Amino acid sequence: MEFHQPTTLDDALTLLAADPEALPLAGGATLVAMLNAELIEPSALVSLGGICELHTIEATPEGGLRLGAMLSHATLASEARLTGGNAVVRQAAAQIAHPAVRNIGTLGGAVAHGDPSSDLPAALVAADAVIEVAGPSGRRSIAAEGFFEDYLTTALEEGEMVAAVILPPQPESAVGHYEKFARVHGDYATLSVAVVLAMASGKCSHVRIALGAAGATPVRVVVAEARLIGSSLDAGAISEAAALLTAASDPVDDVRGSADYRLMLVPRLLTRALAAAGGAP
Repeated sequence: MEFHQPTTLDDALTLLAADPEALPLAGGATLVAMLNAELIEPSALVSLGGICELHTIEATPEGGLRLGAMLSHATLASEARLTGGNAVVRQAAAQIAHPAVRNIGTLGGAVAHGDPSSDLPAALVAADAVIEVAGPSGRRSIAAEGFFEDYLTTALEEGEMVAAVILPPQPESAVGHYEKFARVHGDYATLSVAVVLAMASGKCSHVRIALGAAGATPVRVVVAEARLIGSSLDAGAISEAAALLTAASDPVDDVRGSADYRLMLVPRLLTRALAAAGGAP
């Protein structure tokens, strides 16, 4: 197996295009585990560690943030600029596995892997993030909600990689919260709820909700959010929204919980998440 260490994104893309069996190496949290389990046998690894642009955090002209794909989960978890609604991303990153994993795992690696039980996909959908993808034909932007297509399947095409995640400016007074239920600390979620919520005069003026580990991709239901808009987030409104989210979910049975158990958690975790985001009646 060959090992390459390019210093620019263009050089990395050229190396990947020249060898269809080569794979990009970010933090290696997932890729190395798959190598050790002999699930993949790449002809070469293209390290992204030396590409400076992938390690940066920059303000966008619109007032949001551009997060480079090589930022570690630990960096995101301590990033002071992830405030307001975008705090949902910081909170999700802080709940990924354990410190050792958060120190090596990267934003781009987690996004590209597309595991619906991991923490960041739901948080990015709730934050209305955009995934910036780079490939042989240039760069393109894909809404996070459309980027995750199925279990471990994303909108990345051959030769493409995640370059950055763009977080938009959130509504004024918006608060982000990530509520995770897991068997033990550091485990994948049995179910998670990511929320970005804004209240005005005691009424919900903005809300985006995404469930993690509730289906093949993060589950977002626009009509469930619409039911909460204009409400005081009373028990009836939350119950109706939860029922719509539950109906749209299709979780699996596994060691972390049965599908029925996961569905039972939806209204409970949604209530907790909304209350934590400042929407308690």
